[in-house]
Amino acid sequence: MPICRIMRTSLHLFAALAVAICLSLAGCHPENQKASINPAVESALDTLQTLVEECGIPVFQYAYFSPQGGLHGLVCAQDTVFDLPMPIGEGSIFQAASLSKPLFAYIVMKMVDRGEIDLDTPIAEYTDIDRFDDKEMARRLTPRIVLSHQTGLPNWAAGPSSDEWPTSRITFKYPADSCFAYSGEGYAFLQRAVEAIQGEPLDAIARREVFEPFDMPTTSYAWLPAYDSLALPGYNRDGENRGQGRHPRANCAYTLRTNALEYANFVKRGLLEGEGLSEAAHKEMFTHQVHAQRYADEPRACDSSVFWCLGFGAVDEDYYWHWGDNGNFKALWLLHPSTKEGFVYFSNRATGHDLLNPFLKKLTGEDLPLGDWIQN
Repeated sequence: MPICRIMRTSLHLFAALAVAICLSLAGCHPENQKASINPAVESALDTLQTLVEECGIPVFQYAYFSPQGGLHGLVCAQDTVFDLPMPIGEGSIFQAASLSKPLFAYIVMKMVDRGEIDLDTPIAEYTDIDRFDDKEMARRLTPRIVLSHQTGLPNWAAGPSSDEWPTSRITFKYPADSCFAYSGEGYAFLQRAVEAIQGEPLDAIARREVFEPFDMPTTSYAWLPAYDSLALPGYNRDGENRGQGRHPRANCAYTLRTNALEYANFVKRGLLEGEGLSEAAHKEMFTHQVHAQRYADEPRACDSSVFWCLGFGAVDEDYYWHWGDNGNFKALWLLHPSTKEGFVYFSNRATGHDLLNPFLKKLTGEDLPLGDWIQN
C-alpha cells in the first residue's frame, strides 16, 4: 500500500473551500492553523495514527470544522500490508452507508418547506403500499415516523442489494409509531414517495437539492464513472479485500458514496447552518422525536441519553450524530452546535468503529455512549 502516515490539510471554514495546502507523509500540522484549532481537537487528531494502526484500518479519512477553521486529511495503517489497487488521496471515495439517511432527510425537509410533502400525511397518499402485508398499518406511516425510525419495520425485508428485494414482502416487527426501530426499509418507502412527487430518480433529486449547492461533485447515490478509479475497496476483519461493492440501484438508506470533505460541506452548511431550510424546518429537524432505545425489547445503559430527531441521532441536546455501517465500510459524523464544531470520518475496514470510544473521549473530553450504542 502507499506509505502514508498522516496527510493533513488545513482549511478555512469549508464554505469557500479556500484550502491552504500542506501535505507531508510524515505528518502535517500547519502552524498558522494550530493556534486557531481547539488544542483538544489537535491532540485527538494526533492520536489517530496509533488508533488506526491498532485497528488495522487501511485508509481513514476525516474532516473537522469550527468557526476558527478546520483540518482534513488521511491516516493509513502501517502495521498491516493491504493491497490497495489504486492510489489514495483526500478525493478517494468511500461507501457512506447509513450516512445516506441524513442527507435524504434534509431533502425531505426542503420539500416540506415548499409544501410538496407533509411530515404528518400518510406516505400512502403519495405512493403505493403493495409490498406491505399489513396494508392498514402501512397507511399509518408518515414521513415523520420514517425519519425518526418509529415505523416498526425491520431494517430490511430482504438484502437490499439482492434481486429479490424490490418485490420482497414487508412485515411489521412492531406496531407503527410504538417505539424506536431502526429501519432502512422505511426510508426506502419514503424514497418512492419523494421520487413520485418529484418525477425524477433519487440521484437527480439529490444532485439538484444537495450535491450542487454544497459543492459535492463526486458524491452520488448511484455509481459514477469516476468511481472506477476513486472508490476504495473494503476489507473485512480478516483483512481480505472484498472489493468496491457496487450496488444495483440507488437507495436513500445506504448507497451514498462520498469523501470526508464533501460530506462535511453538507454537515456544516446543510445541518449546522440550515442553509436551504426555513428556520422552522431547521428547528424541527433537530427536535427530539423519540427516545432511541436501540433494541425495543432490551434496554441498555448506553440508550439512556440517546434520542432520534428527523434523520439523525442526538446525545441529550449537546451532540448530534449519525453512523454508517456497510459491513466493511464504517463512517460517522458528530456535530456540537453550541461550539459550531463538527467531525466526519470514513474508513474502509470492518474494524473502522473499534476506535470510537477512545477517539471520541479525546475529541470531546466526554464519555459519549456512541461506541457502545453502535457496536453492542
